[in-house]
Amino acid sequence: MPQFSERSKQRLATCHADLQVLMAEVVKDFDCTIITGHRDRVTQNRMVEQGKSQVRWPNSRHNSEPSEAVDVAPYPIDWQDRERFHYFAGFVMGTAARLLAEGLMSRALRWGGDWDMDTQVNDNSFDDLVHFELV
Repeated sequence: MPQFSERSKQRLATCHADLQVLMAEVVKDFDCTIITGHRDRVTQNRMVEQGKSQVRWPNSRHNSEPSEAVDVAPYPIDWQDRERFHYFAGFVMGTAARLLAEGLMSRALRWGGDWDMDTQVNDNSFDDLVHFELV
C-alpha cells in the first residue's frame, strides 16, 4: 500500500481537515505526492510570476490557514503525461464524492482541470492539473 513521505505529510498538515481526510484515503490506492498546501505571500506571488498560478496573494485558496487547496500529483511525477493527471483527477474526484456522501467531508471538491465543474476538460483557459480545492 502506498504511503506519504514525511515531506508530503508536512505539506498536507497545512491543509483543511477535509483535504487531509481525502488525501489519506486517496494514497491508500494511488501513489501520489503532495506538492504544496499553504502558500505564503512570497511563494504565491512567485507562482504567479512563473505562470503557475493566476491569482496573487491573498486570493488563492492556498493562502488561507489552513489551506483550502492542495497541489498533489501521481507518483512518480511525469509532467508530460497529461492522461495520467486526468486519470488521477478522476480517482480523486470520485473519492471526494464518496467521502462527501458518507459525511466524511463537509465540502465538495473542484479540480484545476475543470474550473467550472461542468465535466468538460477542454474549455479551460488555464489548466492546473495538480490543483484541488474545496468549494
